[in-house]
Amino acid sequence: MRDSLRQKMITVCDAKIAAKGDTAGLSFYAFFANKNDDPALLMEAATWWIETHQLDHFEKAVKIRDMALKAT
Repeated sequence: MRDSLRQKMITVCDAKIAAKGDTAGLSFYAFFANKNDDPALLMEAATWWIETHQLDHFEKAVKIRDMALKAT
C-alpha cells in the first residue's frame, strides 16, 4: 500500500475515533470523497481491505488504524 493511503487511513480513523469513540466503525469508502477522482487509489484500498485482509464491509476504526500503523 502506498504511504499516502496508509497515512490517510490513519488520519481518518483517528478523526472518527475522536468524534465517536473506540466503537466507531467505517468502511474503506471513508477514505475517499463522494466523487471518485482516483479510481486506482480506490481499488488499492479495496484490494487491501477485501482481498488482502478479508475484512467485513464495516470494521472498527481502531482495528483499521492499528492495521494501517503496522502496514509497510
